Amino acid sequence: MDTPVSTYTPRPGSAPWPRKVLSHARMEFRLLLRNGEQLLLALVIPLGLLLLLGGTGLGDRLPLGDGPAIDQAVPRVLALAVLSTSFTSLAIATGFERRYGVIKRLGASPLSRTGLLAGKIGSVLAVQLIQLVVLIGAGLALGWKPVGGADAVIGVVLMVLCGTAAFASLGLLMAGILRAEATLAAANLLYLLLLVGGAIMTPVDEYPESMQGVVRLLPSAALANGFAHSTVQGVIPWAAVLSLTLWAAILGYLVSRTFRWD
Repeated sequence: MDTPVSTYTPRPGSAPWPRKVLSHARMEFRLLLRNGEQLLLALVIPLGLLLLLGGTGLGDRLPLGDGPAIDQAVPRVLALAVLSTSFTSLAIATGFERRYGVIKRLGASPLSRTGLLAGKIGSVLAVQLIQLVVLIGAGLALGWKPVGGADAVIGVVLMVLCGTAAFASLGLLMAGILRAEATLAAANLLYLLLLVGGAIMTPVDEYPESMQGVVRLLPSAALANGFAHSTVQGVIPWAAVLSLTLWAAILGYLVSRTFRWD
């Protein structure tokens, strides 16, 4: 009797690079959702601020810009959400992963170091998708009326992508050269400074004239103004796209030259 020949052929070797990046992004996403501090920064604070500005009338007494307060508050809270996730949360998490040796061990895995960073960015984008759904839904419930149609949607998507690239690069730069405790302190301090003085919640025109030239150059100002131009004016904010792309290119280059894995 003839022995049946198996048709199974093993395929030793590493999985394709996109599959490995996707798998790592899923792991990073699950870890991020389990971290209460990061969830606070990513969702609770932006949502609470939106409800405070749009649901209590406080926004009418603050210099958010011309027009209904809720129409100005939503795009600026979206900018804050992108900043919280792509910069503060990513910097702190990566800094402590370096301290505990996680980054060094992952760097020896079949996934390249570029793939590891890509997986982190992928998890950030997944969290931001949740943020957008929650914050936009809350804004619409509070009476937000965006304009611009397809141009507004394109503008928001470009702001998320370009803003994430710029601020994730800044977060990785900080986490790659500072000790974990220093990263924690510096990331939270810079978060507060940008929130107060980086034109996140207040248009650049509301700052003293002596400060406006400097504030306009900040990536936080480009991000917030880009969101506002997309949904309030209904235009694609190409100037903000260019500014954030330049910031991402410069900071990304610095990350590639200075990031330490141990």
